[in-house]
Amino acid sequence: MNENEKLQSVGEEAIAFKGLFKSVQLATTNAQGIPEASYAAFVERDNKFYIYVSELATHCGNLRETGRCSAMFIESEKDAGHLFARKRLVFKCDAQEVARTEAKFDEVMALFYEKFGKFMDAIGKLTDFHMVELTPSHGSYVAGFAKAYHLNGQDLLQITHRNDQGHAAPDQASQQKLDELA
Repeated sequence: MNENEKLQSVGEEAIAFKGLFKSVQLATTNAQGIPEASYAAFVERDNKFYIYVSELATHCGNLRETGRCSAMFIESEKDAGHLFARKRLVFKCDAQEVARTEAKFDEVMALFYEKFGKFMDAIGKLTDFHMVELTPSHGSYVAGFAKAYHLNGQDLLQITHRNDQGHAAPDQASQQKLDELA
């Protein structure tokens, strides 16, 4: 397998990894730069993520104020081969509210009902909830120890190595241990 095929395989792996999740981890900040870590259930459409969040959640206000966030999908600790090398997919996103009056709101809400079922009957009409569209601009995928990649391009499938040299070991014995983990 040549290098381009390997990188294409990494992109396919990243897409499949993202498909394992029903929620996404969020990193937001308020206008003063104070961070907030949270999560939200999501649906995906046209390479964009949609979340439906309440004003009671700090991240809702942060997204509306700043228009940006980081979104992360991360392998569970129990499933990870090694705690220091959990698979993770991270996107830098622009965030924009989808108004209830837009046709897109109803189209995406139908995806929420399809994915999350009857629970949406309870929250779908609540007016303190807002739909937010997260549009990834670029991302990264860590497939394991010393397997880190940048994701760029319109479809985020232009994959490049984050660092072609890997980790820097101080001596041969340490390098051997790193190679065994990779």
